[in-house]
Amino acid sequence: MFPMVTGFINYGQQTIRAARYIGQSFMITLSHANRLPVTIQYPYEKLITSERFRGRIHFEFDKCIACEVCVRACPIDLPVVDWKLQMDIRKKQLLNYSIDFGICIFCGNCVEYCPTNCLSMTEEYELSTYDRHELNYNQIALGRLPISIIDDYTIRTILNSPEQARD
Repeated sequence: MFPMVTGFINYGQQTIRAARYIGQSFMITLSHANRLPVTIQYPYEKLITSERFRGRIHFEFDKCIACEVCVRACPIDLPVVDWKLQMDIRKKQLLNYSIDFGICIFCGNCVEYCPTNCLSMTEEYELSTYDRHELNYNQIALGRLPISIIDDYTIRTILNSPEQARD
C-alpha cells in the first residue's frame, strides 16, 4: 500500500511541475502579444538606412586618376580599371571602370582607400535582378545617383532607430 501512495504523490508532483512549465511558457507567449510588429510591408514601407550603411557604390568618372588603389585594396580584386598611358603628358587616361555587384562583398575598402574620393557608398540596396549579368555596372551605371527613400512620397519610410522601439 505504501509504494502505491508514493507513486500517486510522485505523479501529482510531476503533474503540478508540468502545469507550472506550461503556465510559464503561456505567460511568455502572452507577454510577446503586446509588442509592435517587426515585419514591414516591404514594397510600400522601407527602412531608412543608417548613416554608415554600405550600399551600391557611386563612381565619379571625372575625379578618377586610374591609380588602381581600389583594385589593390579589394580583397577579391573586383573593380576593373581600363586605362591607357598618354605619352605626351605622361598621364593615365581612364577608358572604362566597372564593378560586378554579383561578386562584390560590399566591404568598403575601395571607398576607404581611394585617394581622390571618386568612390562613395550610397543607401541603395535594391540590386536584385533576374539575370546576374545585369549586376555588372560600368562607369555610366555607377555614376547614376540613387533616388533617396526620404524624397519618395509614395513610400512610407520607417526609421530604424532604438528610440522608436521604446515608444
